Amino acid sequence: MEAFQSWVSEHKLTSIGAVWASAIGASLAYSSRGKSTLKPSLRLIHARMHSQALTLAVLSGAAAYHYYEKSTSNQEKVTNA
Repeated sequence: MEAFQSWVSEHKLTSIGAVWASAIGASLAYSSRGKSTLKPSLRLIHARMHSQALTLAVLSGAAAYHYYEKSTSNQEKVTNA
């Protein structure tokens, strides 16, 4: 798990892009599995909107993690000084 966290920490944009692409794929797969009356273009628009919402949530989480990581490293510097 630590190796995964370090990889994500080093490759933030790649991780967010992978989440976005998998969200589009999952949303398209979910919407096309049933008999839907929606046109394919409308299904694609909905998939894009779902993936954008998930990407915003991931970006917010990444920002919170970055802030937490930065504040803990600053506290360590103060206690070591």
